[in-house]
Amino acid sequence: MPKLIAALLIGSAAGIIDIAPMIMQKLNKHAVWSAFTHWVVLGFVISYIDLPVSPWLKGLIIGVVSSIPVLIIVSEKDKKSILPILTMSVILGILVGIASGKFAV
Repeated sequence: MPKLIAALLIGSAAGIIDIAPMIMQKLNKHAVWSAFTHWVVLGFVISYIDLPVSPWLKGLIIGVVSSIPVLIIVSEKDKKSILPILTMSVILGILVGIASGKFAV
């Protein structure tokens, strides 16, 4: 499978995992699309960026760093959402890193 397709599929899978609880909570559709798009793009970025670390650590670093702007915006009105967003960024970042290291080569 071409690297680009694998990267986008990995990101899409992560996006679906991330938005499932958001849909069940009936959150704003813009927030849901934003989260999904965020992970599709991260699937691409994590797969293509070259950091001299293991794939899981690369995914963790990029996943957490890319969530900082979201955390800043969300923290203004909903401080209780910071921990779930950060937790999903850590977990999905690691998983995307592992998957990209295995399938998007």
